[in-house]
Amino acid sequence: MDADKQQKLEMRNIPGMRARERFTEVEHAQNAGAAVKRIAAYFAHEKGMVFCMLAAVIFGTLCGVYAPSIQSKAIDIIAGTGTGSLIRTLILMLAAYLLYSGSQLLQGWFSARLSQRIVKRMREELFGKILDLPVRYLDTHSHGDVMSRMTNDVENISTTVSQSLPSLFSGILTIAGTAAVMIWYCWQLALLSCATIILTIVCTKVLSAKVRKFSRRRQMLLGQLNGTVEEMISGYRTVVAYNHQDVTTEEFCDTSDALTKAGIKTDVFSGVMGPVMNCISNIGFVIIAAFGGYFSVHGLISVGVISAFIVYAKQFSRPINEIAQIYGQLQTAVAGAERVFSVLDEVNEDKAGEKLEIQGEAAVIFRNVQFSYVPGSPVIRDFNLTVPPGKKIALVGATGCGKTTVVNLLMRFYDIDSGEILINGENIQDISRDSLRHNIAIVLQDTVLFGGTIRDNLKYGNENADEVQLERAAEMSRCSDMIQMLPQGYDTVLTGSGENISQGQRQLLAIARAFAADPKILILDEATSNVDTRTEKAIQDAMHLVMENRTSIIIAHRLSTIQDADRIIVMDHGEIVESGSHEELLLQKGRYYELYMTQYAGFAI
Repeated sequence: MDADKQQKLEMRNIPGMRARERFTEVEHAQNAGAAVKRIAAYFAHEKGMVFCMLAAVIFGTLCGVYAPSIQSKAIDIIAGTGTGSLIRTLILMLAAYLLYSGSQLLQGWFSARLSQRIVKRMREELFGKILDLPVRYLDTHSHGDVMSRMTNDVENISTTVSQSLPSLFSGILTIAGTAAVMIWYCWQLALLSCATIILTIVCTKVLSAKVRKFSRRRQMLLGQLNGTVEEMISGYRTVVAYNHQDVTTEEFCDTSDALTKAGIKTDVFSGVMGPVMNCISNIGFVIIAAFGGYFSVHGLISVGVISAFIVYAKQFSRPINEIAQIYGQLQTAVAGAERVFSVLDEVNEDKAGEKLEIQGEAAVIFRNVQFSYVPGSPVIRDFNLTVPPGKKIALVGATGCGKTTVVNLLMRFYDIDSGEILINGENIQDISRDSLRHNIAIVLQDTVLFGGTIRDNLKYGNENADEVQLERAAEMSRCSDMIQMLPQGYDTVLTGSGENISQGQRQLLAIARAFAADPKILILDEATSNVDTRTEKAIQDAMHLVMENRTSIIIAHRLSTIQDADRIIVMDHGEIVESGSHEELLLQKGRYYELYMTQYAGFAI
């Protein structure tokens, strides 16, 4: 990884940085044509809704273009230069405007339903895809970025379909229809009207550029300000402990001052745009009135046509402004769709393979296993290990020696580069991942619970577990008393992935969940790192019962948790350097002895 990429990855971890990135310049798709084609495929599934929306857009545009011409006829009748029934003409004009308003309502209704259907399909596909992605993908991609694709990018597409897209179609049709009618009535006056339209486009472009410039800066500074507040609140104890209040306040005020200036400039240019457009519009009315009156005196047009031209001139410039404003939204939506499609195009985790049937106990063998996360930098080297059926094996070693990687390979979170891993003589590469993981339960150091009741979380590993099994698992993991003390017991709802209980309690529930699964192979990765010593001793006694006649692999830094293991494996740089029982390894006075003396005697060897 080069320095620039590394710096970007580091910057993403700074609080508030993601908020700032969201408000940078409008995103542009790398291949907009391909992204648009794929979006069109979603529209193909909703042909009926698309047809209804387009019909409403076309009908509404026709009514909007036709209504001023009826108004022109009514004025000519009143002025005495036109023929026909005034009452009938007024009724027809009212009907045209009512139908125009009705079609606008239908257009909004159809576009809203269309956008939600398309986004629903896209969101379901994306969520299903994420569940099928390999662990490697989620380990190498920012979780916030993946979530942003699911939420922000999909929402941008929804907004574009429901608002921007209908406005684009309606605007194009309105411009074409209005221009045609104006030229048909009086091409000379139509050309004169174009002068103000060109002026409108130029002013819109200049002012919009200014607004975008200062708006981007304002949003960037807003993100920076939010990041400062977030850092201060989350790290308040550290700020106070180091007497950093004055420095933090100064940084906040500097950012706040810059935000105020950018906000003033943004609001000024945004506020100027309306009066400028009104001024140009009024100039257009003056041109149409002056030249229209001249043409009317010389018999080229009637008074009613002048009135129609005033409406048409406004009707012509309005969609131009709208299209200019939604152009950036369309670009952002297409770029967001491209980001969504890039996830959908990822290769799914291969779940093919045979079903693993374990009769009795399981034996696990690692034979000449080689593995590297990055090609050319091996993490596991020529790893050979045999875990006899029903035995408890412990993996110990310094941080980064490859202990957790061994577990990842056994779970097939990652596939080995060479060698083989066997369970009862079957190569796990030939076993489906679903079947393999069905026979293994794992308790990770980073405890993960899900929103829902405690009962739901305990049944996560075994949906068919009954109340007796759940209570037995809770009793063995020493969390039964804790559950009974909660207001609703097993029906207590965990909020924020268990934030309403302590970290130690969450870990006890994770252990109980693994026990409820009743697996053939049990993996404990620092499973008691967040519980107190007394609770740890109780859990060890429970684990001794649970792991009896069950193949178990334990990863631990606290050597007290693995002293009764049948065999202790000491790892260093992806290799096994020592192996034996607790007593045997102490007598060897090697690497394990050093770890033990450092941890319990209080000094390093």
